[in-house]
Amino acid sequence: QVQVAESGGGLVQAGGSLRLSCAASGRTFSTYVVGWFRQAPGKEREFVARIGRTGGSTTAYADSVKGRFTISRNNAKTTVYLQMNSLKPEDTAVYYCAASEGYFGSNYETDYDYWGQGTQVTVSS
Repeated sequence: QVQVAESGGGLVQAGGSLRLSCAASGRTFSTYVVGWFRQAPGKEREFVARIGRTGGSTTAYADSVKGRFTISRNNAKTTVYLQMNSLKPEDTAVYYCAASEGYFGSNYETDYDYWGQGTQVTVSS
């Protein structure tokens, strides 16, 4: 199994950028779909983005972040990134990285098997 750990959160002004990292340990991400989810105060956790297991070329995004966020992975498949640009106050949340053993990508958190502890992103207006 794989362990995942997020980093890179922080406080940023609206319009700014942050890059989150999700590091794998125990195994690489090569055989996992990796997704980012977020949970804002008082709200349910929601899907943000995911990247496929085969070649890392298949990506998907929530409509709310499409065009502003980009998910990618490094060549060694040990780290998945979430580049967040043009941040808005409504992007404020705890961001979670998760890995799925499923072959096909999913936007549902119940399809993900391994989760990190989360990293806080706060966007001030």
